[in-house]
Amino acid sequence: MKLLNVPALVLATLVAASAHAATPAPAFKPDLAKGQQLAATCMACHTADGTRGAPANPILQGQHPEYLVKQLIEFKSGKRKNAVMAGMAAGLSEEDMKHIAAFYASKPPVKGFAGNKDTVAKGEAIWRGGIPAKGVPACAACHGPAGSGMPAQYPRIAGQHAAYTEAQMNAFRLGERGNNAQMATIAGKMNEREIKAVSDFAAGLR
Repeated sequence: MKLLNVPALVLATLVAASAHAATPAPAFKPDLAKGQQLAATCMACHTADGTRGAPANPILQGQHPEYLVKQLIEFKSGKRKNAVMAGMAAGLSEEDMKHIAAFYASKPPVKGFAGNKDTVAKGEAIWRGGIPAKGVPACAACHGPAGSGMPAQYPRIAGQHAAYTEAQMNAFRLGERGNNAQMATIAGKMNEREIKAVSDFAAGLR
């Protein structure tokens, strides 16, 4: 009987496994039609294309897909608390989320406007320069001068409903939203008037 060379066999197995593991996974290709189909239940609150619906609900049109996926994952896991969105995300796979996010992100960013001319200067000052006396950094440092944001971490805020932005910042301030420690710290140093002013200013960014 011929004896097997066990060390050589183990080595060959490990090499084969390593080569298989090194093969890159195929790049994800979003399907916008599938995303639109999956988003059918989202449209009651976010409208057909994610544009200007009720101020209590965020505008999704033109939002970074990475950010949308991150939020859906955190609604599903419970890291971000919202009973309605937890239910909506519960049945979605991460791939489903990516298709939905790609669908909304494919739409051109919506233009908004500031609604309170009396607080525009105050809002702009906070957006551009923060509140140094309170240790509040400029919003533009993370969300960009024009409010276009940064994929995954920092959402597009330009054109967003002022009421929605204000509500989220107050939720961070009060500890009701806990999925971003940085925003909780920043908003915790601001009062309601400052939050309202900068939220309204951001709505008019282009």
